[in-house]
Order: sequence, then structure tokens, then C-alpha cells
Amino acid sequence: MESTSIGFPIETVTVFVVIAVTALFIDLFAHRSDKPIGLKSASLWTLFWVFTALAFAAFLYFHHGAEVASLFLTGYVLEEVLSVDNLFVMMAIFAWFKVPDGYRHRVLYWGIIGAIIFRGIFVAIGTGLLALGPWVEVVFALIVAWTAVMMLRANNDSEEIDDYTNHPANRLVRRFFPVYPKLIGHHFLVNSAEVEADLARPENKDFKFNVKAGMRYATPLLLCVAVVELSDVMFAFDSVPAVIAVSREPLIVYSAMMFAILGLRTMYFVLEALRKYLVHLEKSVIVLLFFIAFKLGLSASDHFLHHGYEIDAMTSLYVVLIVLAVGVVASFLFPEKEETHNEHSDENQVS
Repeated sequence: MESTSIGFPIETVTVFVVIAVTALFIDLFAHRSDKPIGLKSASLWTLFWVFTALAFAAFLYFHHGAEVASLFLTGYVLEEVLSVDNLFVMMAIFAWFKVPDGYRHRVLYWGIIGAIIFRGIFVAIGTGLLALGPWVEVVFALIVAWTAVMMLRANNDSEEIDDYTNHPANRLVRRFFPVYPKLIGHHFLVNSAEVEADLARPENKDFKFNVKAGMRYATPLLLCVAVVELSDVMFAFDSVPAVIAVSREPLIVYSAMMFAILGLRTMYFVLEALRKYLVHLEKSVIVLLFFIAFKLGLSASDHFLHHGYEIDAMTSLYVVLIVLAVGVVASFLFPEKEETHNEHSDENQVS
């Protein structure tokens, strides 16, 4: 059977592309309205995406063997777990921009589209860099370890929600568009006529805003999407090296990340509802990052010292699943006391 340049037959690449694209269209069609996604619906959709990933894993198992399937599953579960911290940051972004529940899945959709594109670019660059030698693995190990240390420090600091006023993405959007500081439906951009119509509403009679004819204005939703996109790019710097530590095959790495990312939109609403219960889940993420840094370091040192030690795919999968399970169980056995956080999102945050 003819193979592609990435080491897999065209049949496998075709199956992956068809499943991924079909899943994207299903997700877009099913959540095209602005109704909030409830916990039950989000949970069922999250299970749907998990079963979709398992279906592709089964295809890999029957066509390429148990090792390839286990590599995919390890990368998939690892990306899902590492995305937890990303989703927590998105919660903070939504809270700061005061995005209503009904619009959050729309922002998440475009955020996930961006994540799919940027992950593809980073996977191509990351797997290509590995050909330069074992020193690249050392660099990747340091990046992942540094991310774990930063998360550990942030976990110990009870800081308030970040201020996104001067976020680079926020400033970039403002360079191209003036900002109308109120939501107008689910629109990212509005024209001057739509702004004037919104200002004419009775509830906005005391709101002062100078409208210029012929201008297009960015809404807080566009600012929010921009911040989410750039934040995800930063998260890709640690998640891509982490999944590459599992496998160097680009299709395995990218497909694992792709299927994990596809489920994030509905997983967000599950995690948002259960966040106050899963209080130790972030600690599991930190432990896994240190494990991946160790795995990368062990692989790199074998090139220098020839000690012959390595962590195989099945062991990696067991470690990821066990650490995740411990984090979930510990959250229910040792819940943290609820703390009162002061919210300070002012009206001028997007003005």
C-alpha cells in the first residue's frame, strides 16, 4: 500500500481527515444557536468525542498494531489533561470580558479552529526539529519542566483574575478597529448603523458613545476571541513538546491533539460546572508535566550516555491514566474549603 511522507498509508490519513472534518461540521451544526449548553448536554457531547477518538484508535489498532494505537491514546489523554489548565484560563477570560453563557460556545468554536491550525504548525516544526539531534529533546524537556514550575508557582499564589486590558491580543485588535464596549448579539464586528440602533435602545439612553459614520467596530466578543487565540498559542508551546515526547510520528501527534481539541468545546462546560469539585486536577497536570520532562530527558540522555533506559508507550499511558485518576479521586476525598473571591471587572475593561 502506498505510504505518505509522514510514514502512514494514504488510507490512514484519509480516514483521519474524514473523521476530523465530519466531526467539525457536526459540532458546528449541533451548536449553531446561542442557547447555553447545559451540563447534561455537554457531558453527552464530551462522551461522543471520546468515543470518536476511541474509534480512530480502534482503526489504528487493527491496521497498524497495538503499539501505534497506544501511542495515539497516550497522546490523546495527555493533551486532554494538559488542556485543563487552558480551559481554566478561558474561564477567567470569559469572566473578565463578561461573555454570557449563550455566546461562550461561539467563542470556543473559533478558539478551537485556531488551536487546530496552530497545533498543526507547531507539530510540523517540533517533529522537524527533532531531526537536528538529541539536544532538541533537552530543550523540549526544559520547556515542559519550566511550564510545570510556573504552574506550581501560580497554584500556590492566590492571585485575583488577570487584567486583560493591556493583553497583546487586545491591543492588536484595537490597532485595526475602534471598540464598541457593549455586546450586540453574537457579532464580532458591527457597523455604525448597528451601533446607533443599539444606542437607541431604552436601556442605553444614559450611555454616551461617539459614533462615526461608515466605521466598523469590534465588540467585546472579538477582543475575547483574540485573547483566547493568543493564550492558546502560548499553551501550545508546552503541550506540543509534551505530546511529541510520546511519539515522533507527526500523524500520531497531530491526530491525538486534534481529537482532544475537538472535544474541548463541550468539555469546557463540564469542567466549568465541576470546577469547584475537581480542585486537585491541576496538580495532576503539574505532575504529568514533570513526568513528560523526565521522559524527554531520559530519551535525550540515552543518546549521550547509552544507558538503554526508556519509558515505553504502554507505561506512559498507564502513568497518565493513573495520575489523572488520582487527581480526580483526591478532589472528592479531600475537597478544599470554598473561598470568597472578589470580582472586580469594571465597565471600562473594554471601553
